[in-house]
Amino acid sequence: MQEFIDHTNLRADARRDEIIKLCQEAREYGFKAVCVNPYYVELASLELAASGVEIATVIGFPLGQNTTAVKVFELKEALRSGATEIDAVINIAAVKDGDWEYYQEELHQLKKAACGVQIKLILETGLLTSKEIAEASRLAVECGYDFLKTSTGYQAVGATIEAVEIMKAAGPENLQIKAAGGIRDLASCRKFIEAGATRIGTSSAVKIMSELQN
Repeated sequence: MQEFIDHTNLRADARRDEIIKLCQEAREYGFKAVCVNPYYVELASLELAASGVEIATVIGFPLGQNTTAVKVFELKEALRSGATEIDAVINIAAVKDGDWEYYQEELHQLKKAACGVQIKLILETGLLTSKEIAEASRLAVECGYDFLKTSTGYQAVGATIEAVEIMKAAGPENLQIKAAGGIRDLASCRKFIEAGATRIGTSSAVKIMSELQN
C-alpha cells in the first residue's frame, strides 16, 4: 500500500517541525512521495536526500486561476528548489467557460517548462460535470499528459469513484490517476485503487498504515 501514497501536508499553517516529521514518516514507511507547499520544497529535499521518496509540490494551488505565466514561473521555481514531481491545478474557470484553446495552450506551456519532470494535472473534479471531466481528461492526454489527479482537497467535494472512472476511461490503459481529497482510511484507499487510481494523496497516511498492520 505504501507505494501508492503521497504523504501530504498542504495546510496553510504547517510548521517546519511538522514537515520534518512528514519526511521522517515518509522515509520510515517508504511512501512514494511527500507533497508539500512550495515554501517547504527545499527543506523536504534536504530531509529526504538519497531516500528514494519523491518531492511533490503544488502550483496554481488551490484555485487554478493564476495566469499561465505565473504558473510557469512557479513550476520553474519549484524545480530549482528540488521538486521531483509537480501537482498543477488546471484553470477551472477556462474549463467551465469552454475555453479549451486556453486550457490546451496552458497545458503545453507547463509541460514544456517541466522538462520531463512528472506533472500530475489536478482537475478539481468536484467542480466539474461528468462531460467536463471527460473532455478535460481527453485533451490532457492529447497534450501528452499521462498523470491526472482528482482534487486539491480544498473544495466541498474531493475524490469520488465516479470521477476516477471517468478520468481513467478518457485515456489509454497506462494513464495514471491520483485520487486525493477526503481519503482517510484503508478501506477508501482500496476502493479507489480498485477503481483505477495508481496514487493516493492523503494526510492520513500513517493512520492508514496502522490499519494495514493491525
